[in-house]
Amino acid sequence: MTVPFDLADDLRFARDLADMAHVISLERYRAMDLRVETKPDRTPVTDADRAVEQALRAAIREERPDDAVYGEEFGGELRDGRQWVLDPIDGTANFLRGVPVWATLIALVVDGVPVLGVVSAPALGRRWWAAEGEGAWLAEGSEAPRRLTASGVRELADASLSYNDIQYWRKAGRTDQLLNLVDTVWRTRAYGDFWPYMMIAEGSVDAVAEFGPAVYDLAALRPIVEEAGGRLTATSGAHVLDGGDALATNDHLHDAMLAAING
Repeated sequence: MTVPFDLADDLRFARDLADMAHVISLERYRAMDLRVETKPDRTPVTDADRAVEQALRAAIREERPDDAVYGEEFGGELRDGRQWVLDPIDGTANFLRGVPVWATLIALVVDGVPVLGVVSAPALGRRWWAAEGEGAWLAEGSEAPRRLTASGVRELADASLSYNDIQYWRKAGRTDQLLNLVDTVWRTRAYGDFWPYMMIAEGSVDAVAEFGPAVYDLAALRPIVEEAGGRLTATSGAHVLDGGDALATNDHLHDAMLAAING
């Protein structure tokens, strides 16, 4: 897809949204009075998740009144045209336990295609972003942003693989495939949530395969992975992010991973 407009202003706006999210989320991180509930899907939600999404939605209504919004906590309808897809705190289970691996995910999706993504992890002191045709970038602490490139690993035997909880693979009927991958690749870890996808972009992880993620978990990740030279698809290989599963690689390993997962 070629975007028929300049994304620079949208990227600036998305990074401003991330700044806004930081103020809210960091104030509630490790707060003794953090309020936690369990949603119908048995996943946790905190007052911080809801407050961040409400603030981002209000800012989008003011600055981009013609754009639609779809978010984890307050829903919406996926549609054509311009739409902001939000996960106010990806890694809520980490957030509420005081584990610093959580982030705000902000994507601009145009006609169903994510064209811009910001992943901002204030407790880690890191922010990643990308816009179509502009490369993928990481700002870490006070250092100048650096451009990211996925790894050059070409063989599964040399690959570092991240996967999510084995229960999701079991539910998908892919436990045997996961165990075969564990025996095939060089190294496996379950880093979880947004982080392994960002490590694909950084070149420190070579493949990520998951069952269970939703659209709002993935939309901001794809531009960053792909602008770094990687690839992010469904585990079927389809270039859609309708939720349920995802495969990200440095691109060299994608076909081999697809074969292993679907074998």
